[in-house]
Amino acid sequence: MAAGEERAAGTEPEQEPAREETRTFKDLGVTDVLCEACDQLGWKVPTKIQIEAIPVALQGRDVIGLAETGSGKTGAFALPILQALLETPQRLFALVLTPTRELAFQISEQFEALGSSIGVQSTVIVGGIDTMSQSLALAKKPHVIIATPGRLVDHLENTKGFNLRALKFLVMDEADRILNMDFETEVDKILKVIPRDRKTFLFSATMTKKVQKLQRAALKNPVKCAVSSKYQTVEKLQQYYIFIPSKFKDSYLVYILNELAGNSFMIFCSTCNNTQRTALLLRNLGFTAIPLHGQMSQNKRLGSLNKFKAKARSILLATDVASRGLDIPHVDVVINFDIPTHSKDYIHRVGRTARAGRSGKSITFVTQYDVELFQRIEHLIGKKLPAFPMQEEEVMMLTERVAEAQRIARMELREQGEKKRSRNDNDDDTEEAIGVRNKVAGGKKKKRKA
Repeated sequence: MAAGEERAAGTEPEQEPAREETRTFKDLGVTDVLCEACDQLGWKVPTKIQIEAIPVALQGRDVIGLAETGSGKTGAFALPILQALLETPQRLFALVLTPTRELAFQISEQFEALGSSIGVQSTVIVGGIDTMSQSLALAKKPHVIIATPGRLVDHLENTKGFNLRALKFLVMDEADRILNMDFETEVDKILKVIPRDRKTFLFSATMTKKVQKLQRAALKNPVKCAVSSKYQTVEKLQQYYIFIPSKFKDSYLVYILNELAGNSFMIFCSTCNNTQRTALLLRNLGFTAIPLHGQMSQNKRLGSLNKFKAKARSILLATDVASRGLDIPHVDVVINFDIPTHSKDYIHRVGRTARAGRSGKSITFVTQYDVELFQRIEHLIGKKLPAFPMQEEEVMMLTERVAEAQRIARMELREQGEKKRSRNDNDDDTEEAIGVRNKVAGGKKKKRKA
């Protein structure tokens, strides 16, 4: 039992000692057919959050799960839902809301894998994909829908014959992030059209005020399963920082990639534009780098992820779209090229490495403008980070080559921008941005005609 764990009123404390000894999924009350599925997936023993949440969920209680990234949250809600579905088979049985598309696809994969022997069908409903084909998939009434809030509301309002009036389970995964991305109005709309008489699981890495508000609105007498009471990073993670002048950031990045060559890297940038620019820069210097950000089409995003997962590329440059929940198993080093403005995002970013008991490194670039943000991160994780050992003179020797690669990358970015404008390429990301982009593009066209 995790220290400092809170329990909501109304749960029976006498069950706790029994749960201490739990070691297998069968002991948690998971049915045989699902235990076999876990075995096939290589899940030998349940994680802490699964030990805490599954028995409570199987008793039919609402659950709030607070657990750090990479802790097996998906299994903690997928197994109780599949077990309930086995007992009372029904279409449109469960809805899982997630903040990002990649996470939606990943959760869907786990549902399909766990439920393959019992014929579970799931559908992913996210932006950036043709609405017509999604409407057809919804017409087939899958058992489980995994969706981003914006696109789901779109279907609830516009797809004839689709409703969630019979829904039995609602899961909000990464609830803090769903609300941070300003999906509050969409979540409210969804809560209004689904039955009150349902089971609700709320999973979040952090308990923010918004999440507490949502908890009051959506859950009935929930049990709180907190695995980590304070923000923490995994013990096997070696965390470093480097303090550098901002104009030499690119040179320092190249130096580190050379120093730690042979590892797989995930590099976090703050904007889509910087992600794209840095990827082009590294490619010009001969690195196998691939970008992943919100302005890429859905197919390209999945393509980037798959190439990186398959180890065809060793460097993935990403915005915070990829900092949460994506299980990319072999990241050796996480580099915070741009320091995150929200300290909590630091935890999620560095959580991409040292997963499932492996070790890993993280290096955060701190420029003269980032000192305060960096101090906040140190305060949050409760430790002072050591400096990464560097040879300054070797970095300076790289500046000329890097400057040339920067020049070429800038030209390529400009060309890409022009091509995009001429194609009026609007199949790209974030649902709320598309309307704006269409208006802007419309305005530009009018100007050109004039």
